[in-house]
Amino acid sequence: MSFQLKLNSDERSTFRLHLAYMLIEGFVLGVLALNEFVFLKSIKGSNYQLGLLFQFSMIVFLFLILINEFLKRIKNRRKLLRIAGILSRLPLLVIFFFPNNEQAYQNSTFHIVFLGLFLIYFAGNIFINPNINYLLKSNYTHSNFGKLYSYATSSNKIVMLVVTFIYGFVLDIDNYIFTFIIPIMGIMAIVSVFVLSLIPQPEEGRLANSAGIFSSVSSSIKEMRDILVSNVPYRHFEIGFLMYGFSFMISVTVITIYFYDGLNLNYSSVAFYRNAYNILAIVLLPYFGRLLGNIDPRRFAALTFSTIALYIFFVMITDYLPYHFELYGVTIYYTLILYVVFHGLFASTMVLLWNIGSAYFCRPEQAGTYQSLHLSLTGFRAIFSPLLGVLFYELFGFTVTFAIAIFCLLSAMLLMRWSYKRENKQECLQ
Repeated sequence: MSFQLKLNSDERSTFRLHLAYMLIEGFVLGVLALNEFVFLKSIKGSNYQLGLLFQFSMIVFLFLILINEFLKRIKNRRKLLRIAGILSRLPLLVIFFFPNNEQAYQNSTFHIVFLGLFLIYFAGNIFINPNINYLLKSNYTHSNFGKLYSYATSSNKIVMLVVTFIYGFVLDIDNYIFTFIIPIMGIMAIVSVFVLSLIPQPEEGRLANSAGIFSSVSSSIKEMRDILVSNVPYRHFEIGFLMYGFSFMISVTVITIYFYDGLNLNYSSVAFYRNAYNILAIVLLPYFGRLLGNIDPRRFAALTFSTIALYIFFVMITDYLPYHFELYGVTIYYTLILYVVFHGLFASTMVLLWNIGSAYFCRPEQAGTYQSLHLSLTGFRAIFSPLLGVLFYELFGFTVTFAIAIFCLLSAMLLMRWSYKRENKQECLQ
């Protein structure tokens, strides 16, 4: 690896820690890949509660608008990461005390507790995710950033692939094994954050801002606003992401409902559809990591948005072409094979674009602020999108909901292409 990419000593040590973090997170995310289906099938949560579970994973980022200045003031990011990891992941151990019978889950208390535990878990990400970008952008060179990130992410997805398949198989044997597995993943999630915190921080000795915290928060919000006003390519990028995010959020929960209510799939089948695409993503991630480093992020975004539009399309037409076969207890629909293919393309591009795409619009020292802004806007669209998806489904059905999502994605693709061509035209005129 180091020979092929000619890494310096900082990059080598950072990559080892980054890779270890991603491998451990692969176990955690492999289990959480089935979390929403567990909530529906085993815990018997409602459709709107399912929408809230997904909403929580995104809406917490809205608070980055307020805490961005706090993050910039932190001198010891290692300590911050460790505290955030413990406080947000340790509560998952409560799930160990959840009951192992269906009748108990008629009590909505367990639904509320489950949602609350994962709201706390997701809240930890507002401290962890911006620091990932900050630490990696500060230790990786620009030319190797996307490549190294893609290699670590490919490894993460290999672990996810294996874990999700095994977890789905075990859940079909015992629908309540999650009461044992999720607490273990909570401990592993703490360990992963501790590993991440070992990545060197480049600015240990910087001086704290002398302004008051409220004044600084106001300045931080103004800074974010100024970025959107002055950095036109980035503004277009985020508007495109707003349309993409709306489409993704209204469709992802409804696809889970469709797998449960529309197709009546078992855990093994859902594990297949939620995870088989990672095989393709693993193969393609290194290629797309290099591609993102060589083309404008808006062109990359247009490609990414096209892949999700296609995978939603193939889910949508499954209702009209419900041909399938059984293989080792997995129900395989022919149209959903194409869903898996395009989901693989989407997974191998969006994981790069969402996590590090914003860093290509700024200087290294601004990466944390740009990613905080990017994640804050993610939280903004999460205020309404997931529950709107459930509402559209209950009012209009699966087809109309998926069609709305596809239309928004096509609009986002056109915006990205227009923005890139517009900037190139202006540069030529100058």
